[in-house]
Amino acid sequence: MPFPYEIFEDELPNGIILPMIRVPMGGLRLGKGINVLDAEIPKDFYLGQFPVTQAQWKAVMGQDNNPSHFKGEDRPLERVSWDDIDRQFLPRINKLTGKTYFLPSEVQWEYAARGGPLSKGFEYAGSNKLKEVGWYDLNSHRETQPVGLKMPNELGLHDMSGNVWEWCADTWHDNYEGAPTDGSVWIDGGGKARRVVRGGSWFNSDDNCRCAIRDRYSSDSRSGDVGFRLARY
Repeated sequence: MPFPYEIFEDELPNGIILPMIRVPMGGLRLGKGINVLDAEIPKDFYLGQFPVTQAQWKAVMGQDNNPSHFKGEDRPLERVSWDDIDRQFLPRINKLTGKTYFLPSEVQWEYAARGGPLSKGFEYAGSNKLKEVGWYDLNSHRETQPVGLKMPNELGLHDMSGNVWEWCADTWHDNYEGAPTDGSVWIDGGGKARRVVRGGSWFNSDDNCRCAIRDRYSSDSRSGDVGFRLARY
């Protein structure tokens, strides 16, 4: 599948590449029924083509630093807490590269997962058939899989449904009432000890891997089904 937008190959130490894809500005509706949010992404941003891999993590944190349970250089990093990312990884990668990486907001994440302005309205990130785009309980063999083996979504982003849940920057709120409509991170109110995760994982059923599904973990939890994806402007 040809990518509709250019892939930017950011460089990390030791020759490791971090591919980023431009996500054009636009709008979307999150939720359904009475719990909906009409939001706008006011400017383009860049999102990792894949969840952060173990090779990319080690390039930043050191070759002996790999908390993942399911080992593999091209597998997504897991068993990483939101606090680990915020307090250790992000300051270090930003200092090493001179760029400003961050965890995407929940709205940015879902907008990108749905294909941004190219969205075809799929239930999962790139297809209505999860087996085409994601690793979940029926095909994962109960472990993570190397990134990029399944079809990408409309923007060329891989593994946004299944494989690992992905941390977002937002604190957890039970619904969208009072949420920002500009795609920014929602940190006011809510449970600051809990952060949003999106996308489902190798452990989950197909229903939990839909683009619309939200969940939360404690910010200090480290689970073998939770990783993350980087964003920047």
